[in-house]
Amino acid sequence: MLHFGRWKLLSIFLITLLGVMYTIPNFVPETDRYTINEADGTRTPKGIWRFIPAGTINLGLDLQGGSHIVFEVDMDEVRDAQLEALASDIRTSLREAPPVLARSVSVIGDEVVVLMVRPEDRETALERVRDLNAPVTTGVGQVGLANMYDIAADASDLSAIRISVTPQQYEMIRTRTLEQSITVIRRRLDGLGTTDPTIARSGDRRVLVQVPGADDPQAIIDLVGTQAAMSFHLVDDSVDPGPNGQARTPPGVTVFPMADTGGTAWLAVETRQRLTGENLNSAYVTNHPNYVGPVVGFRLDTQGAIIFGELTRANRGRSFAIVLDDEIITAPRINEPILSGSGVIGGGYTYESANQLVILLNAGALPATLTPVEQRVVTASLGRDQIESGQLAVMIGFGLVIIFMVAMYGVFGVFSTAALLINVFLILGGLSGLGMTLTLPGIAGIILTIGMAVDANVLIYERIREEVKNNRTPVQALQAGYERALAAILDANITTFIAAAVLYMLGAGPVRGFAVTLGVGIITSVFTAFVISRLLAVVWLRAFKPKTLPL
Repeated sequence: MLHFGRWKLLSIFLITLLGVMYTIPNFVPETDRYTINEADGTRTPKGIWRFIPAGTINLGLDLQGGSHIVFEVDMDEVRDAQLEALASDIRTSLREAPPVLARSVSVIGDEVVVLMVRPEDRETALERVRDLNAPVTTGVGQVGLANMYDIAADASDLSAIRISVTPQQYEMIRTRTLEQSITVIRRRLDGLGTTDPTIARSGDRRVLVQVPGADDPQAIIDLVGTQAAMSFHLVDDSVDPGPNGQARTPPGVTVFPMADTGGTAWLAVETRQRLTGENLNSAYVTNHPNYVGPVVGFRLDTQGAIIFGELTRANRGRSFAIVLDDEIITAPRINEPILSGSGVIGGGYTYESANQLVILLNAGALPATLTPVEQRVVTASLGRDQIESGQLAVMIGFGLVIIFMVAMYGVFGVFSTAALLINVFLILGGLSGLGMTLTLPGIAGIILTIGMAVDANVLIYERIREEVKNNRTPVQALQAGYERALAAILDANITTFIAAAVLYMLGAGPVRGFAVTLGVGIITSVFTAFVISRLLAVVWLRAFKPKTLPL
């Protein structure tokens, strides 16, 4: 155990070197590491940083400030959409042969009301409506006892049927909507390039969004809160939308405003959606010879490409409109069939606006409207105070540990101090290399790790003391001390690492920040306490060949 082969020495050296290399950028100003393009904000490593790591530890909201926003999901809109979809399904079901005549199928309040032309057809209609019902299925595939809808014949009106969403089904819809909203928000913020935003449920219908480093909450609201529901429609040139878009239109025709015109230009299109954003495979910023400035390119999936090809082949000479959130962003004329399943959206975009549209399209549409109900900016000055306090706490803790270890174990205390210093470099380098976010609780995790690293050295040195008292030679005492302490060190650190892993998986925000630094610190502390300090002790032992160990 006291023998270090060349490959072991090389491995120890490379691990330590990597830790130092990944730590150094945290103490070098960003302008010395990157060339920043003022036009689009992109950063390019310069000088030696093109060949060595240039990334730094990401600071959390509590350290560098940022935006704190709470969005409320419009669950009433989700419920109404569910009822409208149910009403549409009922109409389709009643039209099936033999058709059952209904005077109306409409959404009234929290239910769908079906009024039959003939009361004697109500039982037949009830059977068809019940066919649309299905048992509620839980997230693990178990079938519940309740159904999706409560269906009842109106006792006061022999021609009426009333259908409402069951509480169990509504709860499933609510949970699914929140999860989908969180997924879409995360995709949008990831596309923006933000560092580890916090996105979590807050109550039954709210989503918490915290973005470190973002000092403009409105920009986050504009990006996150945009619905981004895209669809393709054929333009109906035979219908005049009128100067304000309020002209009467025939059935099957809808009027939408042209984007960026302030409501001064309108266009009539077929209500029928030929394609939707679900057929979009990818979007990207590009250039096109027919447009000045950047444009947004898009590529459809296989099904969308086939539909788009048939649409452009059969409607040559007509225009088709791309509608985004009830606004027409472009309406080009079809000159030739487009069979490649790709195209571009032009419209005087800047790089920033084109990139924002790309982010929205790639992330997909929100399942419901998000309304900001709380927003505030966490100032960076508070973060600087916390960083300085954390640094002071680390230095005080580090200094007291050094004094204690040197006083208790002499030269071996020096070895543990050197190992402890390398441990700090490995923790900071690990956080930088993994792109983790450091929060105030994370600093507490580093301080705790320093104590745990010393604890391992204390176990080792006490075991060595016991061997020295048993009249072992220095070599035997050193080897036996490390061998006997290994099991206890591993047991203590593995159980703590399991707790850190659980905190990371189930926690959020500051809790995960604490778990990250604790988990990384456990791994590095075991390495430095058992490998680095042992290597230093062996080097000292071979160099000075003491007859007794100074413990």
